[in-house]
Amino acid sequence: MMTTVDLVPGLITTRDAIAAAYGCGTFQGIEPADEAGKVFVYSDPSAGEEYGYTFDGRAEDDEFGPLYLYTGAGANGDQKPSGRNGSLLSHVEKQREVHLFVAHGRVPGGGAMLQRYIGQMVLDPIKPYDVRRGPGKDGVMRNVLVFRFRPAPGTTPAWTEADRLPAATKSDFEITDPLVEVPEPVALPKQSGAKVKKSEQHSTAETIANIPAGQRKVLRREGELVKAFAAHLEAAGHTTHSFQITVKGEPGALTPDLYDATDHALYEAKGQTTRSNIRMAIGQLADYRRHIPGRKELRVVVLLPSEPSDDLKDLLGEEYVELVYQTEEGFAGWPLVCNKP
Repeated sequence: MMTTVDLVPGLITTRDAIAAAYGCGTFQGIEPADEAGKVFVYSDPSAGEEYGYTFDGRAEDDEFGPLYLYTGAGANGDQKPSGRNGSLLSHVEKQREVHLFVAHGRVPGGGAMLQRYIGQMVLDPIKPYDVRRGPGKDGVMRNVLVFRFRPAPGTTPAWTEADRLPAATKSDFEITDPLVEVPEPVALPKQSGAKVKKSEQHSTAETIANIPAGQRKVLRREGELVKAFAAHLEAAGHTTHSFQITVKGEPGALTPDLYDATDHALYEAKGQTTRSNIRMAIGQLADYRRHIPGRKELRVVVLLPSEPSDDLKDLLGEEYVELVYQTEEGFAGWPLVCNKP
């Protein structure tokens, strides 16, 4: 006989109960329930501590609202945006809801882990995940996918202060890849199990984070700008990457847009050539450079989609920040390298 579980934020339950109700597995952090039209995500921030990092937790709100970070699947080696991770990336296209749980102690007198239901989530439609560096179960450093969840419209998440990202225990930095390619939707593995009533199924095709369309366009433009300029530098024989900077006593990480290792130059890109964006970039670069070796010789550069006004150029010059901007022919400004003949 099929059991039922009402998914109400704050519910305390177990994986076995969810599996019995929706026909998914019980052992992985990401458990698709194909026939139920859902993907269940189980977050356990303490699980990563044994490897020396914790990426899971409630991050600081940004200009788009609340944010929860979740480490993807894969114990060793670089995590890939496929398989169970792909089931998250394709959840909107596949019309599957994402439901987030957080570990909540153990069943009294037993060994099973209790799960607290946070609520229905959606991946950030602009930046669904970050790439972080962390050791695997084997102790070898690798790329980790850290998914960025937003509460689905109409959801009041049942998270608490205890769910916030822990502060870093030391300051450090790791070299990272600044470019993240979001793959095409992938098919979910077939799951057997209980069906749900039609009244319990909800389409997520139109369920996206409440980010204004205009701002989405700006953020995508920013990402495209970084990709284009990185390709320009690499075509000229330069080596590029970025950094993951952790600061002792603070949660999360600082992640500059692009670093040119050949020219020892750090770039912060903005999707609009406005005074507020340029002022923000100046502040970000000032913060980043404090944590990067060789900071006295480091060039800091604002990367823009078009040429700014003369007054904004003067502002950058007075703050000792260089400028590169995109043109119809390619890029202009300094420091700038030309493609190899």
